[in-house]
Amino acid sequence: MNNSFYITTPIYYPSGKPHLGHAYCTLACDALARFNRLEGKNVLFATGTDEHGQKIQQKADELKITPQEYVDNMRKDFKTLTPLMNFSNDDFISTTEERHKKAAQEMWKRLEKAGYIYKSTYSGWYCVSDEAYFTEEELVDGKSPDSGNPVEWMEEDSYFFKLSAFTDKLLEFYEQNPDFIQPEIRRNEIISFVKQGLQDISISRSKFNWGVPVPGDEKHVMYVWIDALTNYLTVAGFPEKDITEFWPANAHVVGKDIARFHCIYWPAMLIAADIPTPKTVFVHGHWVAEDGRKMSKSLGNVIDPYEVVEQFGQDQLRLYLLSAITFGGDGSFSRDAFIAKSNSYLANDLGNLFQRVLSFAHKNFDGKIPALGELTDEDKAFLANFEGLADRVKAQMDDYKINSAIEEIWTCVRAANKYMEEQHPWTYKKEDPAKCGHILRVLMESFKFLACLTEPFIPTGAAKLANQLGYEKLTLADLNELISLQEGKEFDKPEGVFARIQIEEA
Repeated sequence: MNNSFYITTPIYYPSGKPHLGHAYCTLACDALARFNRLEGKNVLFATGTDEHGQKIQQKADELKITPQEYVDNMRKDFKTLTPLMNFSNDDFISTTEERHKKAAQEMWKRLEKAGYIYKSTYSGWYCVSDEAYFTEEELVDGKSPDSGNPVEWMEEDSYFFKLSAFTDKLLEFYEQNPDFIQPEIRRNEIISFVKQGLQDISISRSKFNWGVPVPGDEKHVMYVWIDALTNYLTVAGFPEKDITEFWPANAHVVGKDIARFHCIYWPAMLIAADIPTPKTVFVHGHWVAEDGRKMSKSLGNVIDPYEVVEQFGQDQLRLYLLSAITFGGDGSFSRDAFIAKSNSYLANDLGNLFQRVLSFAHKNFDGKIPALGELTDEDKAFLANFEGLADRVKAQMDDYKINSAIEEIWTCVRAANKYMEEQHPWTYKKEDPAKCGHILRVLMESFKFLACLTEPFIPTGAAKLANQLGYEKLTLADLNELISLQEGKEFDKPEGVFARIQIEEA
């Protein structure tokens, strides 16, 4: 059985500073990648930048620098997301890398050899900022329907991919692979679109030269479809290595705006090239401002992930984005809700629980893990919450229900708080120190589950919690035994992990 797990973000267009949407998509992939690492899988998690096209060339010309210099500078901003959010990506792919040019050209050759590429003339209303052609019917007030920017009539020679040959093949593919497009609402949208019939798509440009040269015709460069989409194969080692270790990918996670390209164009190209298709394309929703309006600089309602992390913390933003909405749905970012969740889930429920129990145990039991007595019915009822917890979280994560996985864990966090209050170990400190230690030990056994299973979502804080229990790193294998801590083992005096956000900070 292949023990690998390969997950990707889309490659982002480096036209400005990364925003909340970029952070959210990569964060969801990061949580899924981290959980699969906890399971002991060989994980490949990739993100990157889409660095070719006319817009890039024009921006570089305006700045009087080369396109390569321009994308090298812009790429740095996207790479800062990794330390900002504590992402664990194994690869960062840029489409200007030589390894990718080889992959894109090999993909082109395979499609051409299979008879799915032909040359013709392309004409239509062209929008430079969108790098897209539109028909007369698609224009809105004579402008681009996507951006509202001006268009101009253009004609040029172009190579085309025979997408029209795949209408029936794709519908059959979707039927045979019901999990390929998730969630179901997106699957239904895509199927409805394909049923209308597909048109061939233009896959090259000759009006500019900033792109991957078309094999055998260097007057043309590849348009975004083959160039950008092939990046997922590049990361897997295509064409020079055996890609079967990681391909087919387990999941491409993408936004709604690029779902059609990933759910229609990409599987069609892969089928045409006789390459296996990814197992799932998961389409996530968009974050909007609190009032439901789209975030924009002109409205002054943009949530900047850099500012939020600097002011409130990395784990705080991670937890809110992952738990506040159902993965696949849209969400509105509320600063009040963000602060409330950070304080209740992290500072109060989890952080305060660890701090109270471990500080008390460290002070009263010489900094050593106390002994465990005979389990009472109350102890057994409490610990029953943690039997099968890892499996319950796994079931939710495997189904891309990230917020539900978090709720599974926090149900147990609340159970631990309830058990602590009901058993009140501090009252036995003098009259029955053994009972006091026993209650603390039962709680500490539950803590290893919480420290381990929160790691995909709040990795910085979870690592500190694990360290406080004496673990350098926890995996799901450490949770096989309900009782496994070593009596008498020393542990460090705990320090607070999650600071409470004061309202005046906001």
